[in-house]
This record gives sequence, C-alpha cells and structure tokens, in this order.
Amino acid sequence: MDLQRDTQLMFEIGTMRHLARTWNQFGGISFANVAEHTMRVAWISLAIASREGADCGKVVQMALVHDAAETRTGDVHYMSRLYTERHEAKALGDMTADTSLEWIQELWQEYERQSSLEARIVKDADTLDVDFELRELAATGSRLPEMFKPIRDGVNTKLRTKTAVELYESLLRTNPHSWHLEGKNRATAGDWQGLTEQPESTESHY
Repeated sequence: MDLQRDTQLMFEIGTMRHLARTWNQFGGISFANVAEHTMRVAWISLAIASREGADCGKVVQMALVHDAAETRTGDVHYMSRLYTERHEAKALGDMTADTSLEWIQELWQEYERQSSLEARIVKDADTLDVDFELRELAATGSRLPEMFKPIRDGVNTKLRTKTAVELYESLLRTNPHSWHLEGKNRATAGDWQGLTEQPESTESHY
C-alpha cells in the first residue's frame, strides 16, 4: 500500500463534487451532483439500517462507495443507460489499486449482487434519494416532478425493505420545508413566539 496512492485517491474522490448527474439534461435543472447524492444516500441508508436492525457501519461504507466509480465512468440516466456500456468494476479496481482501500472493491461487488440486507438497504436509499429530490423540486414550482410521475409512481413496489416503503410513503406526505417551518425555530421556541409581525430591529433576525 502506497500512501501517495491514498492521497491521489482522496483527490479523485474530491472530484465527485464537480461531477454532474446526467438527468440535469432534462430541463437543465440544477440537480444534486454525485457527491451531494452520495451524502444523502449514506444518511438514508443509515436511517433505514437503524430501523431494520442492519449493520449501520457497513451500509454507510457501502453507500459511500456505491457510485465512486463514476469519477471514471461518469453517470448515466434512464435513457442513456440503454446505449452506454460502463466498466465500473475495472474503474473502481484501477482507482483503488495499491491503496489502503482496495478492500472496498468487494463491498461494491456485494452491493451490485444485492446479496445482503445492507446491499438492499443502500439500493433502496439510492432509489429514494431521487424521490426526495423530486419533492424538493416540486416545492420550488418545477413541473418536472409532475412529468416524471408516471415513471416514479411504481417505485414503492421496487423497494426491498419495509422501512424504505414506509419512508417513501412519508416523503410523499411531507413538506420539504416542514423541518424548519414546523420545527424548533425562533418563531416556535424563541423570542418571536406569539408575535403576528416580525419585531423591528436594526440587527439581522436570521
């Protein structure tokens, strides 16, 4: 294992934040990049694993690696996938060769085979992140989620865990802004409680 190769790998992983997910082709909307997508997939996976009694550490590791090869293969969407052949196993093998993280190749293979509960959880999380993002887009007034509705309506039948199905149903009912509008904030638990108008002040209220 070469420490310089580890260093090079970290620089390569850093490029995930510059890597667009290709479905921004549909309308030119600014979707989450690969790094942002990976981050929420890890959090969704962790939540599902906690409820399903799975190995939380393993699902986070698997979520972090599930799209890592895209630094070399790029992303594909549901149309381009019909015409594009990617060699993700080779890409991941080359990018981790001679590093301390060569072992993640086996973790990625397990994810691809869907051979464990943890792999199925990460796949569910990968699927759900799309629907979380479509809900967020709908809240901005975008019509793209409405156009995608016929495609996404059957998503719950493809989910592999009970918790993922319940989370899917919950996200459809939940306002993407409820976490701050209805949660603990200055209006609900601070000095704005009971006020009908924002108090006058020379300081910023935010």
